Amino acid sequence: MKKLFIRLINFYQKHISLWLKSKNINCKFYPTCSDYTKQAIEKYGAGKGLFKGLCRILRCNPFSKGGYDPLK
Repeated sequence: MKKLFIRLINFYQKHISLWLKSKNINCKFYPTCSDYTKQAIEKYGAGKGLFKGLCRILRCNPFSKGGYDPLK
């Protein structure tokens, strides 16, 4: 499962994310939410990694300041 989710994130980063950037839609955080989720899956496994990634994505909204937010 872990490898499948990593592949899906890589697909998103190579195709969908580039299209969003062309529309001037960017992540407010560094590392990006997709990189953060990929790191979390690699470190914690599919279940906990996806949960941590989802929590990060929910924090990435128009009311958030964003900035540097590394995986803990």
